[in-house]
Amino acid sequence: MRFITNSQLLFRHLNAVGSVIANNNTVPIISCFHFHLENNVLTVTATNLETTLMTRIEMENAVEEGLTDIAVPAKLMLDTLKLFEDVPVTFSANAQNFNIEISSGGGKYNLSGQNADTFPTLPPMEETTQTTMPASVLADAINKTIFAASTDEMRQQMSGIFCEMTPEHVTFVATDAHKLVRYRRNDIKSDEPVSFILPRKPIGTLKNLLTSRKEECDVTINFNKINVFFEFDSFMLVCRLVEGKYPNYEAAIPKENPNKLTVDRNTFLNSLRRASLYANQSTYQVRLSLSETTLNITSEDLEFSNAANEKMPCAYEGEPMDIGFNAKFLSEMVSNLDTEQVLMEMSHPSRAGIIFPVWGDNEEHHEDVLMLVMPVMLAN
Repeated sequence: MRFITNSQLLFRHLNAVGSVIANNNTVPIISCFHFHLENNVLTVTATNLETTLMTRIEMENAVEEGLTDIAVPAKLMLDTLKLFEDVPVTFSANAQNFNIEISSGGGKYNLSGQNADTFPTLPPMEETTQTTMPASVLADAINKTIFAASTDEMRQQMSGIFCEMTPEHVTFVATDAHKLVRYRRNDIKSDEPVSFILPRKPIGTLKNLLTSRKEECDVTINFNKINVFFEFDSFMLVCRLVEGKYPNYEAAIPKENPNKLTVDRNTFLNSLRRASLYANQSTYQVRLSLSETTLNITSEDLEFSNAANEKMPCAYEGEPMDIGFNAKFLSEMVSNLDTEQVLMEMSHPSRAGIIFPVWGDNEEHHEDVLMLVMPVMLAN
């Protein structure tokens, strides 16, 4: 196997797929990249057994020389390439002993490869359902939901993102029981109702790949009862779906919320962030005191005698009310919205608040975003 390529081009592709390789692998072969060379196309694969990421790089004047597959030590390969300037490098591998030589200019570097026969193979793409959506739509859906997914590995279903496709829309949901986000697109549909739970960690990897792109493309999604396959540009990501049934999230959303608060999003967000600095650092509790034209945000930490009090203009419909929230949760939600104003609907200090973006009259959008945050009990 022999090919010549640009060092930084190869590094970018290897660095992307190498993000799925786990540290301290008990199976040595999965600490390697799988290189497969065929018809001037190098396919590089990395896996941690749960998630597999693959990329393809077109080569010029590549030669197989009796060896089409080899396992390449991932860390040493990446550490070497990232120290090269943007120069051509020659990669060659010996079919007899799997020794690898990397050369560039006056430098030569030798490392030991492995027989790739034992490298894990991709799961078969059998009995799959297929859908397609723009990369920007999928990236937005992940960005606006993944932060709300549970990090509790004992609650596997809630540690993922629930995806539900119907003939009317596609919906992404994440919750950790303290906060919930429902992101819906009315311009993406499925012929038949289907649903599955995407695991949080590999979907975080997918988000990074999608958001690093400079040009729009479509993502083809194939899934069955076990795995999901994402294909776009030169990449394919394969991961196991989360088993089990997702909680009935609709039952957690209060339907009657007569108290409605509309505020400037950036002003509200910055006030919350400042108030959180003076709140108890274990609860981050802030009090929202609501009246017709004024929102009062207060916080205190009795242990250190810290306190904050801010007033800001608002539009409020409903009975005057004091309600408490975790400022970290609330600011995290508001920061993941894009509109100039946000609407918060509430029914009672002991019931969840619901946050919506407020779209301008001339803004065209296909998003339906709902964010729910549970209140915290106030001392008085």
